[in-house]
Amino acid sequence: MNFNRYEVPYPVNEHYRSKVVYFSMEFAIHQPLKIYSGGLGYLSGSHLRSAYELKQNLIGVGILWKYGYYDQSRNQDQTLQIQWNEKIYNFLEDTGVMFQIEIHGHLVWVKVLYLNPETFKSAPLFLLTTDIPENDYVSQTISHRLYDANVATKLAQFILLGVGGAKLVDVLNYNPDVYHLNEAHGISAAFYLENKLGSRDAVKQKLVFTTHTPEEAGNEKHDFNLCEKMGYFCGMPLSEVKKISDDSEVMFNHSLAALRFARKANAVSKLHGNVSKRMWEYHNDICNITSVTNAQNWEYWSDKQLYTLMEAGEDNKFITHKKSLKKIAMEIVADQTGKIFDPNILTIVWARRFAGYKRADLIARDRDRFASLLNNKKYPVQMIWAGKPYPLDYPAIGEFNYLINLTKDFHNAAVCIGYELTLSKQLKQAADVWLNNPRVHREASGTSGMSAAMNGAVNVSTNDGWIREFIDHGNNGFVVPLANYDDMSLQDQDQYDTDKLFDILENDIIPMYYDNYNQWLKIIQKGMQDVRWQFDSNRMAIEYYEILYK
Repeated sequence: MNFNRYEVPYPVNEHYRSKVVYFSMEFAIHQPLKIYSGGLGYLSGSHLRSAYELKQNLIGVGILWKYGYYDQSRNQDQTLQIQWNEKIYNFLEDTGVMFQIEIHGHLVWVKVLYLNPETFKSAPLFLLTTDIPENDYVSQTISHRLYDANVATKLAQFILLGVGGAKLVDVLNYNPDVYHLNEAHGISAAFYLENKLGSRDAVKQKLVFTTHTPEEAGNEKHDFNLCEKMGYFCGMPLSEVKKISDDSEVMFNHSLAALRFARKANAVSKLHGNVSKRMWEYHNDICNITSVTNAQNWEYWSDKQLYTLMEAGEDNKFITHKKSLKKIAMEIVADQTGKIFDPNILTIVWARRFAGYKRADLIARDRDRFASLLNNKKYPVQMIWAGKPYPLDYPAIGEFNYLINLTKDFHNAAVCIGYELTLSKQLKQAADVWLNNPRVHREASGTSGMSAAMNGAVNVSTNDGWIREFIDHGNNGFVVPLANYDDMSLQDQDQYDTDKLFDILENDIIPMYYDNYNQWLKIIQKGMQDVRWQFDSNRMAIEYYEILYK
């Protein structure tokens, strides 16, 4: 393929002819390509799949992580072990494109690889790497580990994505109408573009921004002087940079800069849109923040046979197929943990990235009530956890290891490892109940429950993120009733949510599953129907063109 004047290699739908380049630090497109950590990657992967299905004029730009995020393994006592293993891919095409960018006063070579749309049925994706012989070892390490813990390396990664991605677009002669930053990691592209286009207003005409988190840790801040030394600002005087970020602070706020460079920004759920507006309301000169609720790609995630049987009214076959999916997934659990689970038993699954506010261990904090739940002979229950903490998030790793040790006391509870795309889908097929219990107002959207519903699992959740736009309590899922959380301590919030979750499980869900399965089946199928259109990423990809790109 000739990359000198790049065009997407399929006929573009006339509705989506505007050229878009989509920057993201991670893309979860398919299991073999391990360049993602969690929700941000799952979202961007689904976005590229939908852009392909809709034949949108969009290309992705990311980084080829040599060691991926990390490989999750076990120590001798079953606790978490982190491994960094080199990834080798034979399906990526060498574009022959190489160019240099400046990082920390040095010219660094960037090599470009290409994921053909037909490989995984996704929009074209260009991946940048510095791990080539032309670079010294330190420069090679820039593209080694996703979200490297070293601050200077992480800033270099942001420069690689932003400046490197923007320069790649020029090399390709793609000439986009829109530069879309999926999170603020790539905001260095805006400084590159101001040099290229000559004014801030010209950048604003082309730049849009998606913010994904109300979490302080998720909105990156770094020392102004270090950023300047790294070359983050592409030569812009520090006095000017501070006006774009916040000159009352000693730290450069990447998200705030993105909100001031962009002509429009979006949050990732309606609730998150309100939270974001309040979060940034004291800052002037920021762009309008709207919302486009996250979604997941139905074509990739859903079990098609479940939908076919549901639409045909074949309830008995539907039930049999769901149990067969559970049985297959439970063989994975048995292989990993030595515990054989029963597909006829109600199975609760909590699986996503381990982070403090997501509260993986919430259901186990009341040890007596949790033990009573798992030891109930009349209404038996099985519990599965899985997920990846950040490799240096020691509280989250401690939580993971606590659950490992807890499950040693129960024959019907287990913790799986290797939580990536394939295991994610398998556990959604294993689940009767998909448990989601973040602290309210801390989860911008959350998406795991969307694809869980696409596989016949019922969402049980605290009332946060996308759930507020989806849940019809008792009809397509179950939700903890809202409380006045602002007047509660964290301990009181956790206790309230724990009590309400147990009440819902003990009084509504478990008796219904065993004594009135026909009603349970209606809830499963209503959830599948409701998620099918509203939370398919095709809807999301269309809304980006209609709301953000125009």
